[in-house]
Amino acid sequence: MSANLESELFVFVLATFVGFEVIRRVSPLLHTPLMSLTNAISAISLVGSIVIAGAEKSQLSTILGTIAVVCSMANVVGGFVITDRMLKMFKKRGPGK
Repeated sequence: MSANLESELFVFVLATFVGFEVIRRVSPLLHTPLMSLTNAISAISLVGSIVIAGAEKSQLSTILGTIAVVCSMANVVGGFVITDRMLKMFKKRGPGK
């Protein structure tokens, strides 16, 4: 394994653990704004993955870009569904509901 790949893998693993700890310790009152921010970040990664999939540099990059598009899209749609459900919890219910 090259030194560059090892350092990139180390940064990825470290970012995963730090991100997990940050998300796990978020107060329940902040989950809706956090989900909105996460959806925005996922949308940025969706645009990037579309660019990679359409660049046609190699067959591998096109396949990996397409997989990234599918994963990013699932993340965006799932985030909006969850955010919508969370926002419905705060709506006032009318009489008889």
